[in-house]
Amino acid sequence: MPLTERETVVMNEIRSWEKNLLNYEANDFQLLYEKYLERSFSLLPEKVQRQFFYLIDGWLFHLYSIIQGSQLQMDAKERILTSGRIFRKDIEKIADLRQLDIDQLQYIAEQQISKHRLYSFAQGGLSGTGGTLLLGADIPAMAVINLRVVQLIAMTYGFEVNTPFEMMTSLKVFHTATLPPRIQKEGWASLMIELEAHEELYFYEGNEKITDITWLEQPVQQLFKAMVIMLFRKRAIQGIPLVSMAIGAGTNYQLTRKVTDFAHKYYQLRYLKEKEESYDE
Repeated sequence: MPLTERETVVMNEIRSWEKNLLNYEANDFQLLYEKYLERSFSLLPEKVQRQFFYLIDGWLFHLYSIIQGSQLQMDAKERILTSGRIFRKDIEKIADLRQLDIDQLQYIAEQQISKHRLYSFAQGGLSGTGGTLLLGADIPAMAVINLRVVQLIAMTYGFEVNTPFEMMTSLKVFHTATLPPRIQKEGWASLMIELEAHEELYFYEGNEKITDITWLEQPVQQLFKAMVIMLFRKRAIQGIPLVSMAIGAGTNYQLTRKVTDFAHKYYQLRYLKEKEESYDE
């Protein structure tokens, strides 16, 4: 039994999106900017470069574990299961959600996505006030919001995020989603290869490195955003720095939109591929 008509429509939408991503061509300015960043960073000793990415990876691992084990995330997981029970009363665990059809899962996922886009918008607005503490907390707060929503999207489509494979996969989905499109296509291709290569999706046997020099553009953009906010924060209307708040809110919203779009496509594809394989059996 092949995929249903609706599942086929969604699969074709994902394949169309994937084709656009893989065919993306960077312009000369983007390539020049990338070379400049890499050249600037390569001036640092190799040991310092390795240690920098090792520390970032370690920070992401710890942050992921803290989020995944938090009461807030446990409550969100229970809400996802409760939403699933609206459609099927026999749902007891995350894997059971795969019994729902694609539209039902998409509905639950969109609820999580819209909430976290709103959180990012609000976080960006707060950081846009230009307060030193709020600006300093912006990058960690955005990492928490976006890592959290990737975990919730994964759970919505029936993938528990506490196994070694799913943990590394979620981190790589988050990392790839934050990359510029010209590099993002390589990350997507890598995720597809890893998915095909693993028959038993519990232990992770691939490359455990997450960040590298290609990821530098994202933190640089965040620092540039902070500089622009500092520049505009004194241009207040009735005591409220509306311009800098709009910059912060807009930038953070767009980042979470980019992350959620990418993660949603990835986990939808995995759900549909598993459905396809089960039908073939």
